[in-house]
Amino acid sequence: MFDLTGRTALVAGASSGLGEGFARLLSKAGAKVVLGARRTAMVDRIAGEIVDGGGKAMAVPLDVTDEASVIAAFDSAQERFGTVDTAIANAACGGSGRSTDVTITSVRQTMETIYVGSFLIAREAAKRLIADGSRQKENGRILFIGSITAMQHHTGNNTYAAMKAATTHLARNLAKEWARQGINVNVIHPGWIRTPINDEWFKSESAQADIAGLPRRRMQEQSALDDMVLYLCSDSSRQVTGSVFTLDDGQVL
Repeated sequence: MFDLTGRTALVAGASSGLGEGFARLLSKAGAKVVLGARRTAMVDRIAGEIVDGGGKAMAVPLDVTDEASVIAAFDSAQERFGTVDTAIANAACGGSGRSTDVTITSVRQTMETIYVGSFLIAREAAKRLIADGSRQKENGRILFIGSITAMQHHTGNNTYAAMKAATTHLARNLAKEWARQGINVNVIHPGWIRTPINDEWFKSESAQADIAGLPRRRMQEQSALDDMVLYLCSDSSRQVTGSVFTLDDGQVL
């Protein structure tokens, strides 16, 4: 439905789960895709599979908490494919546990990965887009992957949920700041989708009880995000910025 031919997209946290799915999705839509993650062997494999399937892709080492690593990833992408005009800030980590038990090291890691990482990805993308004339082209697309936990209150994921809420507010502020620079910044809040980051939890009895309590008593499929992701990364969304979309199969109802 949405043609991304000619676009260069960088996906942070692309070694598995949602990030891997987004990278494959954007490639199928015609984009040149840069897969970034700390687990370099995994993004190397995924990028190779995309290339073997006829797409254009490359893998880069990327630690979103490290400014130098983010800059280097964008440098590599630009040298190979040109300016990154589409960036998905997807990197995350769990940091689960009751507040009285979780370590401060875990709290800081979650804060830095989700909040600082999203900021660094967005800022580096914006710097290069502005230098490349995004004000005239209106081609900048930055997408934050949030979570319905930003709107919920559960025991066991306080820092994760708080940082997802914080990045939502960050995205809207950046959208305002860059509105006249031709850069759109939007947020998607997915519902509960089984990925490697939460796989252990979903095996528990409490998870099954939570799923049974959902309005539709089911998990969400990742494919439910596809059309909105493609739309927000495409030229069709030129007049959409600072928006927050909840795609959760009614899980927060």
